Amino acid sequence: METVKNHFFSDISVMLGRSMRHIFRSMDTIITVTIMPIAMMLLFVYVLGGAIQTGTDNYVNYLLPGILLIAIASGVSYTAYRLFIDVQRGIFERFHTMPIARSTLLWGHVITSLVSNAISVVVILLVSLLMGFRSSAGLLPWLAVAGILALFTLALTWVAVIAGLSAKSVDGASVFSYPIIFLPFISSAFVPTESMPTIVRIFAENQPVTSIVEAIRALLSGQPLNNDIWIALAWCAGIMLVAYIFAMRVYKKRI
Repeated sequence: METVKNHFFSDISVMLGRSMRHIFRSMDTIITVTIMPIAMMLLFVYVLGGAIQTGTDNYVNYLLPGILLIAIASGVSYTAYRLFIDVQRGIFERFHTMPIARSTLLWGHVITSLVSNAISVVVILLVSLLMGFRSSAGLLPWLAVAGILALFTLALTWVAVIAGLSAKSVDGASVFSYPIIFLPFISSAFVPTESMPTIVRIFAENQPVTSIVEAIRALLSGQPLNNDIWIALAWCAGIMLVAYIFAMRVYKKRI
């Protein structure tokens, strides 16, 4: 049993190394994923921020959680793209002829998504510090934020796996991310939901991004946590579980 487990993790490390080499050979993926949210952050803070009423003196503190979610949503689209390319090139069939656990093919892409998105998040955090972001949070709140972002990344990555395995074209593989990137704009990520029309406000307050943003915002600002963190965790865990089940079904049909 221990030998099988060691073999499984060894296979995953090989697949992870393969995917990460592809990313580092084509740094435009990380640059693209990072530049767009940073440009958006600059636009909202320095151009639109003065006209937005959030009840806080430091708008970049208010804005940052939503920007991080947009960056992750953009990043996972590349997971779908890389999976689609592997499928089209017959990479899966080649690996299936080798003595490796078949699920490691997917897990290699999933963990690569975690690592590459973590790099993007760190870069965005560094830029936000230059723009005036400040946090009174201690180590545990920061670890909680990292955990929420990791869970959010995993949830969206498994959705990306479904798209990458079932898409008929490159555009189809990545188009799933567009609605997800748009969701933060109809949430409390940029403005308080109280300022929205009733119908929009009801949607904004009951979609996953708002609870995730509010939980991260409370953790980073040292404010008391309310039910948002449990709602956020429930959304992320629920999406991840459902997406994982469907992704594995699609994968089994492929093999």
